[in-house]
Amino acid sequence: MFKTVWKKMIGLGLVAMLSATALVGCSSETTTENKNSNKSEEKAAETTLDKIKERGKLVVGVKYDLNLFGLKNPQTGEVEGFDIDIAKGLAKKILGDENKIELKEVTSKTRIPMLNNGEIDAIIATMTITEERKKEVDFSDVYFMAGQSLLVKKDSNINGIADVNKKGVTVLTAKGSTSAQNIRAKAPEATVLEFENYAEAFTALKAGQGDALTTDNALLFGMAKQDPNFRVVDETFSEEPYGIAVRKGDKELLDVINEYLKEIKANGEYDKIYEKWIGEKPKQ
Repeated sequence: MFKTVWKKMIGLGLVAMLSATALVGCSSETTTENKNSNKSEEKAAETTLDKIKERGKLVVGVKYDLNLFGLKNPQTGEVEGFDIDIAKGLAKKILGDENKIELKEVTSKTRIPMLNNGEIDAIIATMTITEERKKEVDFSDVYFMAGQSLLVKKDSNINGIADVNKKGVTVLTAKGSTSAQNIRAKAPEATVLEFENYAEAFTALKAGQGDALTTDNALLFGMAKQDPNFRVVDETFSEEPYGIAVRKGDKELLDVINEYLKEIKANGEYDKIYEKWIGEKPKQ
């Protein structure tokens, strides 16, 4: 009987030891899982602003084909313009050096997808703030106010929107732009041709593929400056407030951008950039 009791005690002891080992193993696995979970949460909580500071570079989507705002200089290979100076100032605000920036080319069609898939941190590319776009991105305060107009040959009889709202008139513009939407709404009788970008549309206008090119007047002035055979009509038929776009919910970066815009407007830097590229002081 003593042997039987002893065997039972040994058996119970082994069961207890195995149970304890299993508990330790489970506890260890749980601790590892918790650590991994915490790391994932920390990674998810990292903001765009944190990432910019970690990499030491701001990546901005800009136009390469718009004189005065974002145009690649064929002689130097540098992209120059109003938007470029605004972007460099933002890099200086965030990283202390305007050269800590990468300028990636975007078009009206590609800029939102490139932002939302993480290729760029922000869009500074003559982007009009609209309710529809607010569903996909968050916008800064307005940094430039433009109005849509028409670019025509100097001897053209077109002087306003009424002159293109006719059958047989062809108006050129860029894909994915508010300009395309506006011209169809304002001149439903006209034929609208859309190109990949405004440089292609302007080339088509010079080749006689259309009667007018439409976009914001600030951009059209740049095209007319490139080729004196063209003029911008006086009439505008929309308001086009430009904003800097960031990903939805990117509040920390947006706050810094708005703070930066307030600062440069208060200290006179904005007026200098405006006058440098537009040729006059901004209207108050």
